[in-house]
Formats: sequence, structure tokens, C-alpha cells
Amino acid sequence: MMPEMDGYEVCQRLKQDERTSSIPVIFLTAKSETEDEAQGLALGAVDYITKPVKPAILMARVKNHLMLKAHTDFLNDKNDFLEQEVRRRTAEVTMVQDVSIMAMASLAETRDSDTGNHIRRTQYYVRAIAQKLRAHPDYQQQITDQYLDALFKSAPLHDIGKVGIPDRILLKPGKLTDEEFTEMRRHTNYGRDAIVHAEEQLGISVDFLNTAKEIAYSHHEKWDGSGYPEGLKGTDIPLAARLMAIADVYDALISRRVYKEPMPHEKALAIILEGRGTHFDPLIVDYFMAMSDELQDIAARFVDSDADLENKKKRLSNFIGDSSE
Repeated sequence: MMPEMDGYEVCQRLKQDERTSSIPVIFLTAKSETEDEAQGLALGAVDYITKPVKPAILMARVKNHLMLKAHTDFLNDKNDFLEQEVRRRTAEVTMVQDVSIMAMASLAETRDSDTGNHIRRTQYYVRAIAQKLRAHPDYQQQITDQYLDALFKSAPLHDIGKVGIPDRILLKPGKLTDEEFTEMRRHTNYGRDAIVHAEEQLGISVDFLNTAKEIAYSHHEKWDGSGYPEGLKGTDIPLAARLMAIADVYDALISRRVYKEPMPHEKALAIILEGRGTHFDPLIVDYFMAMSDELQDIAARFVDSDADLENKKKRLSNFIGDSSE
């Protein structure tokens, strides 16, 4: 019953201010009606004591609330610490996971004539395309932030199966025989099986590994059903694999290889457009064609160095020399 600002308003203002909201408030008042007490407690007070007051009882109740406040503060501090520790450990696990993926992908890259930045470029291509595609009504539900994260993490594993292809086929500078090409096509099976084995060793199903299996196994499928390994057609091909198919081909066209010069960006786009509805999902091609500048920015950011190409040339030369002996 204070003048100008009564006790209820004092309590309300204390609870609304972040700096004072956790301070326990006890009402000590002559207002003893039930509705008065209910109002005070509703505003956040921890206790409501009516006059006349017995000092010993008042001190005991104050002491109890101070003890409760101390325990609450301790638990809050502990929760804050545990939350920080969980965030730190989650970040560590994520970092180890990312490093492991890149190490596996880089191992596959060192075994063929492609240069190392191919895995990085395709990783960024597929995420950029998917980010654009999520604006389409058919994909708003599927392409979530979690899906984008899984797609980005798993894209580098698209050719992990090449570690199972013999050097005599993988590094052969000339045209492959039918038998050799059949073996080369098995890298999709080897890639999926390697990821399945890793998942079995973990003993749990991991979202990004499911996406990785789809990409590794199906990124050579074609929209018209003429691809491999299963000859899937249209939307029967997993979305992640359809995205990787266009990114993989585009990057192969514009990149330098020991056996070819890079193709101009415009010509590569023309070839992608040619494959609309046969090799590639027509809707994805439409979005892909509309992001020309972004594709070139990614390619420039992860361009292959002369040293990368020279290392690949040496490896290929060594292989040719060993084979001739």
C-alpha cells in the first residue's frame, strides 16, 4: 500500500528486468485477503507474509528462501557448465567427423587422375543447387537445414569406391575395354558397401551416412534410365544422387586433367543443358542454369594449382613406366 508505486508494481518491475528477475521477492503486508496473496504470488513472489509478524518466523522464512536461492544458483551454474561442455564436445565430434570424411575422400582422389579440389568443388556445387531447389514447392519439405548439412558432409564420398578399382584400370591412359569398364562401374557398389560397413561398425544409423550411400551408389544413374548400377529412372533416383550427377559432370568438364584442357564454362553449361531430361533431372538443370555466376565463383575459389596437376602427371607417368616394365 505504498504511495505512487505499490508493492505489486515493484515486484512486477523487478521480475521484468533481467538484472533483478532472479531475486526472491517476499511480500510483507497488512493486506491479508486471499485475492491479494494470489496476486502477489502470481507476479512472481516466493512468499506472502501478512502482519502482525513474529520476527523469529520471519527470519526463518527469509533464511529458507536464501538457501533455496543459493541452491538454485548452484544448479543454474552447473547447467550452464554442462551445456557449454556438451557444445564443446559436440563441436569436437563434428570436427573429427568432418576430418575423417575429407581424409577418406582425399584417399580416393589420390588414386585417379583427378585433382584434389574436385571433391571440394562438387561439395559446394551440390549444396548451392539444393539451396536454390528448396524454393520449389515439391522440395520445401525434403530440403531442410538438416538435409543440406547431410548433403554437404556426404558429397565428398561420392567416389570413395574408386579405392577398390585396380590401378591398371583406374590409371589406364587409354580407352578401357568392355571388361575393364564393367569393373570401373563397380566403384559405385564398392563405395556404398564401404559406407555400409562403416555404419555397421558404429552400430547405429547416421543421417549423413544414409545420404552418403545414396550419392556413392547412384550418382551415375541417369534420368532416362540408361545409367548404372541399377538403371533407375526419374525420381526413383535419390535426390542427393541427382544433385551429385550434375555437379560431378559439370566439374569434370571445366577442370584440367592430365589428359585434357579445361572446357569453357559456357560450353560446359551447353552440354549440361543438352542432357536435360536424358542424363539429368530437368528441374535441377533449370535451377542449375540460373546460377552461372555462383558456379564460377566456387570453381575459382577451389581452383587446381599447377603443383596439383604436376603431381598427378608424375603419378600417371610412374604408373605407365611400371606397367611397361
